[in-house]
Amino acid sequence: METTQKIALVLTIVGAINWGAIGLFDFNIVEAIFRTEVLTKVIYVLVGLAGLLNIGALFSHIETK
Repeated sequence: METTQKIALVLTIVGAINWGAIGLFDFNIVEAIFRTEVLTKVIYVLVGLAGLLNIGALFSHIETK
């Protein structure tokens, strides 16, 4: 797995954990750590881009006949 893909996977996992914490405990980990709206939005954008990269990785492993 190349480095970019690994970083994207880690960011996607961070996003999933954050959403789990929001759903279960009504606690936003990203906001609690970064405390500023600008940094929080940057992290959200990075997580969103990572998710898009992971979609591409998902379909790149499908074999065509």
